[in-house]
Parts: sequence; C-alpha cells; structure tokens
Amino acid sequence: MLQGKKIAFLVASQGVEQVELTEPWRAVEQAGGTPRLVSTHTGRVQAFNHLDKGDTFPVDTTVQDSGPADFDGLVLPGGVANPDFLRMDEDAVRFVRGFFDAGKPVAAICHAPWTLIEAKVVGDRAVTSWPSLKTDLTNAGAAWTDQEVIVCTNGPNKLITSRMPDDLKAFCQAIVDAFED
Repeated sequence: MLQGKKIAFLVASQGVEQVELTEPWRAVEQAGGTPRLVSTHTGRVQAFNHLDKGDTFPVDTTVQDSGPADFDGLVLPGGVANPDFLRMDEDAVRFVRGFFDAGKPVAAICHAPWTLIEAKVVGDRAVTSWPSLKTDLTNAGAAWTDQEVIVCTNGPNKLITSRMPDDLKAFCQAIVDAFED
C-alpha cells in the first residue's frame, strides 16, 4: 500500500492525454497514496482525449515551488503536446532529473519519455513508449523494446515505462508496485 506516500504527476498546462492522467491517479489513490498535480503554471490544466479537449484539472503546485524532496515518486502522463511542452521548460526538465538524482521511482507512458530524453536520464535504460519515439530513445542511448510495460532497475532508480492507453492496466499495477518499495 502507498499509505503516507505523495506521488507527483507532472503535466504541462495543456495537452496531457486525460486517461493517462486519470487512470494512474486513481490507481495511486486506491492504493492509499496521495497524488499531487504539478505543472509549469498555476491554475488549471487542460487535458485532451486524443485531439479533442477533455476536462480541466486544478494544479496543486508548480515545478518552481516544489521538488523531488516533496514527493516519493513521479508519474509523467503522455499526450503528444504535453511532453513536448515540458521538454522545452528548463524548470520541468530539472524537476524530472531531480527524481533520478534522488533515486526515486519515475513512471512515463506513451510520448512522456520525450521529457526523459531532454533530462538526459535514459542512457543505458530499458524502456518502451509510443512506437514513434523508438528512434529518439535509441539515439539517446536507451534500449527500446515494444512491450506493454517495462520496469528498469539498471540505474539510480526504478524507471517504469509503457506504450499507450491500451497498456494502462499493466502500467498502473507496475507503478503501484514500484512506489510501494
């Protein structure tokens, strides 16, 4: 169980794939953890259902006002635009890199590994992602495999990656297991 554990969910102010935010969030809550929405700006974030606008969600804190010391783990939901915005934000990239430096578990699904590439934390790591990121990840030194979920312990922390919304059940179970340790 995740009793007493706070898990950061980092998203840009728009573009996150809604189900990749809400399903892992629910899994953390059901396991007794406390999910917190972290973004690059205060206010609300606009989620998407593929290319259509979805719901908005209130931001709990920003990357400027918090850091890895405030959390026990990190989830990076996907969506095409979300990680593209995050990888262009120095504070967001520093926030992500800090979890690796602190040895804390990080989970990323779909296009989210783009942010991991920018943080320079995928070298020599086993990963998966949305198929179009394969070349980007291998060029960054990762060992990419087309699998439902990969839990890599070859590094300073556990890195959990998954391909797409169809893999959410396995992804959610893997993140809960990783965050329990």
